[in-house]
Amino acid sequence: MLKEIWQRRLQLVEKTLLEELREDSALNAKLSDAMKYSLMAGGKRLRPVLLMAAADAVKSDGDKFVTTGAAIEMIHTYSLIHDDLPAMDNDDYRRGKLTNHKVYGDGLAILAGDGLLTLAFEVMLRQKDVDADKLVRVVREMSDAAGPNGMVGGQAIDLMSEGKLVSREVLREMHMAKTGALFKAAIRSGAILGGANENQLEALTLYAEKFGLAFQITDDILDVEGDEKALGKPVGSDEKNQKSTYVTLLSLEEAKKLAIQTVDEALCALDDFGDEAEFLRELATYLLARNS
Repeated sequence: MLKEIWQRRLQLVEKTLLEELREDSALNAKLSDAMKYSLMAGGKRLRPVLLMAAADAVKSDGDKFVTTGAAIEMIHTYSLIHDDLPAMDNDDYRRGKLTNHKVYGDGLAILAGDGLLTLAFEVMLRQKDVDADKLVRVVREMSDAAGPNGMVGGQAIDLMSEGKLVSREVLREMHMAKTGALFKAAIRSGAILGGANENQLEALTLYAEKFGLAFQITDDILDVEGDEKALGKPVGSDEKNQKSTYVTLLSLEEAKKLAIQTVDEALCALDDFGDEAEFLRELATYLLARNS
């Protein structure tokens, strides 16, 4: 079930992204090209898929909220463009292709990221068949996740931590913001749009936190023993950039044990949900076997 639903929704997200890009072509053609280059470079579209799955879990139709899912993918892509810059992680490849700044230069890459981030909120507000109060709540979720208390703040901690051995608590704080915040916003937004009650929202928030942590732990593991071709980027970048990870703070084996424990906790958070949440259960389990 996981692969079939994921593939169908991935195609739905791709179609929506192309439609939104056509509707909002940038003033400058080169800027449009740079934005499209990274946004349409492939990827799992995990965050919009999670948003739609969270809506399913509260007995709504997740497909209806693909517009908001597309907006989340724009925010995610902006963060990748900026993370890859020489002043950040200085990466040459992303998803098997040259990074944005390697093709368009640092300046235009920064602007492409800026363009996607700001466009995302305009796209979000195009979401149809949703009460205005719910949509405002979702915009607030997304802006908080993307801002100084979320992704931007996490990236700042990451930059300040290079070359240092940080504590496990600092590492967790960094990744809960840098990586986990957007996962959490995606899942909470899908639940809100789908009409979740407070108990459901609380349970899905816990699932999101555990999912985000498990994703980061498995990401750290893949940076050590992943396949470069499957990942679409070089392995060993964390070591090259002298970054603390769950592997360096614990060990490879201990990190794997922690990943299993965290996935189990994510699954427990869904105990009160029925078959509608099965996709979320399968997705959490998938983290332990993923190769990219």
